[in-house]
Amino acid sequence: MAPILKGEVDIVIPTIRSLDFLENWRPFFEPYHLIIIQDGDPTKVIKVPEGFDYELYNRNDINRILGPKANCISFKDGACRCFGFLVSKKKFIYTIDDDCFVAKDPTGKDIDTLAQHLENLTKPSTPYFFNTLYDPYREGADFVRGYPFSLRAGVPTAVSHGLWLNIPDYDAPTQLVKPLERNKTYVDAVMTIPKGTLYPMCAMNLAFNRELVGPAMYFGIMGDGQPIGRYDDMWAGWCSKVVCDHLGYGVKTGLPYLWHSKASNPFVNLKKEFKGLFWQEEMIPFFQSVTLPKECTNAQQCYLELAKQAKEKLGPIDPYFHNLADAMVTWIEAWEEFNTPAKANGESA
Repeated sequence: MAPILKGEVDIVIPTIRSLDFLENWRPFFEPYHLIIIQDGDPTKVIKVPEGFDYELYNRNDINRILGPKANCISFKDGACRCFGFLVSKKKFIYTIDDDCFVAKDPTGKDIDTLAQHLENLTKPSTPYFFNTLYDPYREGADFVRGYPFSLRAGVPTAVSHGLWLNIPDYDAPTQLVKPLERNKTYVDAVMTIPKGTLYPMCAMNLAFNRELVGPAMYFGIMGDGQPIGRYDDMWAGWCSKVVCDHLGYGVKTGLPYLWHSKASNPFVNLKKEFKGLFWQEEMIPFFQSVTLPKECTNAQQCYLELAKQAKEKLGPIDPYFHNLADAMVTWIEAWEEFNTPAKANGESA
């Protein structure tokens, strides 16, 4: 079979090591273009297996390309992946971590995560009314009795959030009390997250429509020199969900699964997460209550408004949030340098 949407997808991978794991993904990733973001020491040589089409950026490249705006891209943290989102010119992004491998479905067949993500993204979502058979657009499913016909056309899907077998994506306290827990449950389902409902987005197995929601997929300032880590994808998930809800786009979660091979150190994680474990109890109510004005008709405008409100409402918690809000604005300035102006939702291209 010819690769699906070959010319419309970039695979973005943040890493500090050689990418031997790509051999496991070769049957699925080799036809596509990779954008590799090298974190950490820029003088280290990162080896990529032969046969892959890729471009690689290290910190020196990021500084050279963005100049003063490079301070919005995190260092020594997986949040650096969003530089790949910035420089991509493709419609769809798939991002994956380098400790993730091909999983098998219950029949023993290798799971093509990218194909499933693209299926999710190219079929509508149903954020306004929950379908009890989950995704009604999947083969073998449909809308159940009582589902409004006026809502059955659905809305465009902006985000596809995949899951993990083996090592679950737990926070440090949960890792510490359940060090041996492994996820062995494969749930054959895709569902739309309802409008107004937030979720914890994990970037290990994530795809999105860059044209619809790319500007909102900013992973913040984390890691080196910052008081918090491991909240980069959480922040991006909360921001992008609020933006999707406002613009009328859908977010799906469920299939596809991959195999997460390595548990990170819970004590290191606790040090990174410590402030976030407290701050999230105030960040989440902010996102649950935030409203965006009707004048915000694309993701850039929505994100700038979110930055303004985040500085106002979260700034009193800690000066970090002032810096984060400023970085959000810088991110949009960089996005607009690299990308043509976004169309308003509903405006024809």
